[in-house]
Amino acid sequence: MQQTPVNQIHNQDVLNLMPLDRRRIVEIGCSSGVLAREYKKLNPNAHYVGVDIVPEYTQMAAEHCDEVLSFDIEAQDKQFLRDRFRADCWVFADVLEHLRDPWQLLANLREIMPADGCLLACVPNVQHWSIQARLSRGDFRYEPAGLLDRTHLRWFTRITLLEMFQRAGFAIATGVTRMLNNPAIDQFAPHIRAMALAAGGDPEMAVQDANVFQFVVKAVPA
Repeated sequence: MQQTPVNQIHNQDVLNLMPLDRRRIVEIGCSSGVLAREYKKLNPNAHYVGVDIVPEYTQMAAEHCDEVLSFDIEAQDKQFLRDRFRADCWVFADVLEHLRDPWQLLANLREIMPADGCLLACVPNVQHWSIQARLSRGDFRYEPAGLLDRTHLRWFTRITLLEMFQRAGFAIATGVTRMLNNPAIDQFAPHIRAMALAAGGDPEMAVQDANVFQFVVKAVPA
């Protein structure tokens, strides 16, 4: 399968939520290693492991990570993940939506995570107004990157994202929303409110959620 293009820009919102006292960090989907590069500037003592399913990406990431590996995270069992990494911080920046069963993977990581461990994730929002607008005219076409990245296998809204973490045994310690600040939402907002009201939802919350491009969360063992 064609992979998402390599990223040379780090996710500052994820970096801002990463604790600076971590001992062993594992980033799944490390791409070119730019997040590791920035984190190691802040916490040079951390052992940072970059994992990516694309071997060429890990070759680039080796410049910034202490260790790099290329494998399918979903093909590994809990014992391997615990014994091989013993991580107190896991990072999934734009990765969970690419997995076959992110629900099970999160549950597995919760079982092996130390009490002071944490997990960072950035996940796109399928409730974004641009997706709703495209669906209204039947224009749901996959793209090389973005919300409709053709390699996305799973789709989440704020509600279903929170449910996934909670059911896996995590609590959301903190989170931020990433916006594109496109004024075009103003013309769609009245229609989003009307749809939410007709469906028995909260119209104002519906508009707020529709303006979010990505959710960034820090989860801890519940």
